[in-house]
Amino acid sequence: MPDKNTLSGRFITVEGIEGAGKSTCVGFIRERLISAGKSVVVTREPGGTALGEKLRHLLLDHHQEAISPDAELLLMFAARAEHLARVILPALRAGQWVLCDRFTAASYAYQGGGRGVAGERIAALENWTQGALRPDLTLLLDLPVSAGLERAGKRSEPDRFEREAGGFFERVRESYLQQARRHPQRYRVINAALPLTGVQAQIVQALAELLA
Repeated sequence: MPDKNTLSGRFITVEGIEGAGKSTCVGFIRERLISAGKSVVVTREPGGTALGEKLRHLLLDHHQEAISPDAELLLMFAARAEHLARVILPALRAGQWVLCDRFTAASYAYQGGGRGVAGERIAALENWTQGALRPDLTLLLDLPVSAGLERAGKRSEPDRFEREAGGFFERVRESYLQQARRHPQRYRVINAALPLTGVQAQIVQALAELLA
């Protein structure tokens, strides 16, 4: 388990349902941090390592045969364990800031809220894999499911998750919001339904608190 006392960098994660604008916001956050003089590692989940990217393909490929909720969850944490060992923890120990597109909050939202896996199972894997490590800041890009799916539908062919029905994403969104209410000290809910300038203004404010 990682010892949080040995980590001198900061860990920021970006979460949200499909179409929330995570990729655009991750790029914006990266530039803000670099402008503030931070050395930044940008990564994503599932993925971030050679093994993680292979597992990402298995998890997202819509041609893939059905995966049971438990197997899906375990694959996510297998990718996460490798990601932590190879990318996230070495960077944090070196004093770098890590900016990650999705992290464990997504497991609670998608496998917990969406698939119905018990939160206790996810928490056990979280504690085993991460120890005391939790993000310093999680930016939750929130918007109505209908708006998110409309945006996502204008992109490339939908992946295995994006093919789920709207009710699935309603449960995912509610799980995210529940997590934000449960951990207000590290979550900041960003109204992602606003125009981009409004979204970025909220992000700037949230980052200012951490940078201070």
